[in-house]
Amino acid sequence: MTKPFKPGAPVDAWTTAAELLVRWLENHERVDALLDSLPRSLGRTERGRCQHLLFGAVRHLGRIEAIFTPMLARPPRSIVKAVLLIAGYELIEGGGDGHTARVVHHAVEQAKSLASQPEAKLVNAVVRKIAAALATQTEPAKNAGAGELAVYFSHPEWLVRRWLAQFGAAGARALLEWNQKPAPVYARWRSSERGPEGEDAALFAPTAWPGFYEVKSGGWARVEALIADSSLFLQDPGTRHAVELLAPKAGETVLDACAAPGGKSLAIADAMGAGRVVSFDLPGPRIERLKQNLSRSKSDVALVQGDLLQAERLGLFEEHNLPKAYDAVLLDVPCSNTGVMRHRVDVKWRLQVSDFAKHARQQGDLLSAAARLVAPGGRLVYSTCSLDAEENDGVISTFLEKTRGRYTLEAKRVSQPWIDGHDGAAAFLLRKAAG
Repeated sequence: MTKPFKPGAPVDAWTTAAELLVRWLENHERVDALLDSLPRSLGRTERGRCQHLLFGAVRHLGRIEAIFTPMLARPPRSIVKAVLLIAGYELIEGGGDGHTARVVHHAVEQAKSLASQPEAKLVNAVVRKIAAALATQTEPAKNAGAGELAVYFSHPEWLVRRWLAQFGAAGARALLEWNQKPAPVYARWRSSERGPEGEDAALFAPTAWPGFYEVKSGGWARVEALIADSSLFLQDPGTRHAVELLAPKAGETVLDACAAPGGKSLAIADAMGAGRVVSFDLPGPRIERLKQNLSRSKSDVALVQGDLLQAERLGLFEEHNLPKAYDAVLLDVPCSNTGVMRHRVDVKWRLQVSDFAKHARQQGDLLSAAARLVAPGGRLVYSTCSLDAEENDGVISTFLEKTRGRYTLEAKRVSQPWIDGHDGAAAFLLRKAAG
C-alpha cells in the first residue's frame, strides 16, 4: 500500500496519479472521489496532468493488462501494477522520437521511489515489452468478435456483446472508440444571450448547440472567475434535452425531483427567469455541491432533502410549506451512466450485468412517485444518461401500461455520442391528463 498524502509534502502529477490508482485498484474508490481528495499543494497544471494520467490508465486498463499479465509469473503489487498501467497509457498516447525511452526511464525511476530496486528492474523489462507489443498491434477488423473488441478497446466483454446486440457492429465499435478518447470541457453561458464577448471570446469555441461552448485550454484562471461570478456553468450539451423538453415557463412552479448536483435545476431557473424551482434529493455528500450550485441562481429556488419514494407518506413537501402538485416535474434518475463513460471512466469496470434490471426497477418506482406530484394537465420529463433501452423505452413502456391513460408520451429525445457528438442521454416528455 502506498503512503497517504502528507500535508505540505512536495507532490507531482505522475506520483500522485500512481498513488490514486493504487487506491482505486485496492479499495475500489470512485475516480471522481479520488480526484476530490487531491492535496491543495498540487497546482492547477499538475492537477490536470494527474487527472489525465489517472483517467488514461483506467480507460485503457484492459488493453494494457492483457499485454503484461502473461509476462508475469505472479500478480505484481498494486503500486507496481499502477506504474505499469500509467506507463502503458503514456506509450499508447505517444509522444514523438525518443518517447518510448523516456517513458521506460521515468517508469523505472518511479518504481525505485514507490516500490523497490528489484521491482524497478521488473518494470524496466516489462515496460519495454509493452512498448514492443503496442508497436505491432493493429485495430480489430470490422468483423472482429466481442472478445477482440473488448481487449483492444478496454471494455468488459459482456458489455461489448450487449452493445453489439443493441447498436450493431458499426454503432458498437463507434461507441467503443468514443469512450476511449478524452472528453472536451463544455460550458453553458448564463450571463447573456450573446455569449462570451471581448477577451473572453478567445477562451471558448462555439458549438452546434446554442448556449454551449467548448472551453479551450490555457485560460482556466479566467474560466474559474467566470464560473465564480455565475457567467457560465460547466455542463455537457447532452444535458440540454431534458430541460428543453420540460420547457419551463416564467411564473411556473417546477420540481427537479433528483436534483443533485444541480446543473439541471440551475438551467431550469435560468430558462424561467421568474417562478419557483424546488430541488429535491436524498441527503448525502452531493447535497453540498447542490447547495453551491443553487446559490448561483437569482431565481426563487428551494432545496428539500429526502427520499422521493417516501416523500408523500412523510409529508415532506407540506413540512416545507411547498406545493404537493407542480406545473412541471423533471426526474433525472440514477442510472448505469453508459452515455457518459468519457467522463466516468471507471463506470465500465463497476457495472454488472444485473445492474440494468436493478436500475430499471428503481427508475420505475421513482417515476411513479414523481408522477403523483404533477398537477392535472402538467408535464413530467423522465431522463437518463444511459444508452440502454431497458432503462429508457423499457421504463416508459411499463409506466404507460401501469398508468392506463392517465399519462401520454408527447415527445422523446435520445442522443448517441458517436452520432450527436456529446454525452449520451435520453429524455421523455409525458403529459398528465387534465381531468
